Amino acid sequence: MMWGIGYSFIPVVLVMLVVASVRILREYERGVVFQLGRFWKVKGPGLIILIPGVQQMVRVDLRTMVMDVPEQDVITRDNVSVKVNAVVYARVIDPQLAIIQVENYTLATSQLAQTTLRAILGKHELDQLLAERDQINQDLQKILDVQTDAWGIKVANVEIKHVDLNETMVRAIAKQAEAERERRAKVIHAEGELQASTKLLEAAHVLARAPQAMQLRYLQTLTAIAGEKSSTIVFPMPIDLIASVLNRLSGPPGGE
Repeated sequence: MMWGIGYSFIPVVLVMLVVASVRILREYERGVVFQLGRFWKVKGPGLIILIPGVQQMVRVDLRTMVMDVPEQDVITRDNVSVKVNAVVYARVIDPQLAIIQVENYTLATSQLAQTTLRAILGKHELDQLLAERDQINQDLQKILDVQTDAWGIKVANVEIKHVDLNETMVRAIAKQAEAERERRAKVIHAEGELQASTKLLEAAHVLARAPQAMQLRYLQTLTAIAGEKSSTIVFPMPIDLIASVLNRLSGPPGGE
């Protein structure tokens, strides 16, 4: 009777051993296998057979991780306090290092991203932070990628999402932008005046070389004045004609 009961448990034990020794890994998963506590090999994807009690496996996901960097208080190089948050895209490229070299590679990468974000942005002025965001993203990605390489992590991209300023700084930036627009308008107006004066000087030189052109210009001016609804008409007199009349009037009396 006892032998019968013992034999009946054998299939159950075998099934339990098979279940405990079989692992199935998806295409994006790898298994870091330890044998008696020592690293053995990285296996997968597909069907994996383990020796129960002797081998243990840790699953590692190779897909890109999206890590949200919480909002950080940053003081820029020109002593402006801002709040910045970002997002980091990273993935495991070496499962062995990701499991052996760091306890929690996801948490470690997130914490490293926070400290690196504060350190890098603190070296830039506010204007650079707002205008050169793409370059700052590249700098952050390169620094994080170098530091996480020992953990088997590849940082593919870093994006700064929001840069929040206090109301005082927003008003100051608005005033600065308005002053810049006024400066550009004055510069454009001055350049226009300079170009107009240059053209007027050229026209004066041309008219000085051709007195007939001056007479035609007088006639055009009279035509333009006559076409307007004005009660006053100014008749331009040539300077040489006025000078001739004055010379005759100031001549000696009784002359021919």
